[in-house]
Amino acid sequence: MNRVVVGIDEANVSAWMSEHLKAVAPLSFELIAGGRSNLTYRVVDAEGATFALRRPPTSHVLPTAHDMVREFTVISALYPLGMPVAEPLGLCVDEEVNERPFYVMEFVDGAILRDRAQAEATFDEATRGVIGDHLAHTLAQLHDVDVESAGLGDLARHDVYIERQLRRWTTQYEQMNVEGVDHGGLIEAVGAELSAQIPSQQRVSVVHGDYRLDNTVLDQKGRVRAILDWEICTLGDPMADLGLLMVYWAEPSDPTVSLLGVAPTTARGFASRDQVLGAYASHSSLDLSHVAYYQAFGYWKLACIMQGVFARYSAGAAGGDQGSVTEYPTLILMLAQSAKMTLERN
Repeated sequence: MNRVVVGIDEANVSAWMSEHLKAVAPLSFELIAGGRSNLTYRVVDAEGATFALRRPPTSHVLPTAHDMVREFTVISALYPLGMPVAEPLGLCVDEEVNERPFYVMEFVDGAILRDRAQAEATFDEATRGVIGDHLAHTLAQLHDVDVESAGLGDLARHDVYIERQLRRWTTQYEQMNVEGVDHGGLIEAVGAELSAQIPSQQRVSVVHGDYRLDNTVLDQKGRVRAILDWEICTLGDPMADLGLLMVYWAEPSDPTVSLLGVAPTTARGFASRDQVLGAYASHSSLDLSHVAYYQAFGYWKLACIMQGVFARYSAGAAGGDQGSVTEYPTLILMLAQSAKMTLERN
């Protein structure tokens, strides 16, 4: 009996890819583990050509989230500039094909580090030591992209980025209540405190919105081959990306280290958070004196995002990924507490 792949109408999508991308039938589809928002599939045709396909979650989709056209537009603008993104191959907005819009891009081979054991098995200590610099340098390059020249000037508003983000994630958090789960008003309180302390925005940049180690594909030397997961990309304050990178660049003593299991950056040889920050500073002209604010904002935003994931899973929108989310309420509260403590250092 053929295995059903959740989220893919195999006959329709195969026909579309054969017509538009010259893929050779029959095609095989596999949901790639790890995604808990937009869904990513590995697609292999009869001649062994490999593609990556992205589509929204199968249910419980917020009206302004999971925009495939937006993702495709961003990587289509960045790819010709030499930024490390997968080559965009095709976009389908006809919902009769697969229920929701989707796009197809090049499948980029390489390492995606999700935990310490994988980091230790994939790279030696010396190579692990340079990954942080490569990641920081790549982020600085992204932030240096001229949004007008890239054709992305109309992607979003250019001003008051943090104010807009605070409103957006506050609203989405409020929309994603789960009965019986209460965080004691801490997320709302930290959001209000963040709103009262917003630093001046230094420039308008492409902001990835979820820039971290396991959203990149690395080559054998630890360099970034592709930045993945552009679903919340926008224009705005580049410091927000840096702050979130500091959140995810876990150190062994961090109380939130369990968020990524045993985080890859806790392996011996990886640069410290301060060293990664210094690497970014060496490639950027931005003033980093308020990075603690942006790190606090990163913790807070991640709490709101995790609340959304928890709500979707609670409503049954696992999309084939059956990973447990029972610990999410505890982690969401921990993130809010980390945001509060970090903001006090600003």
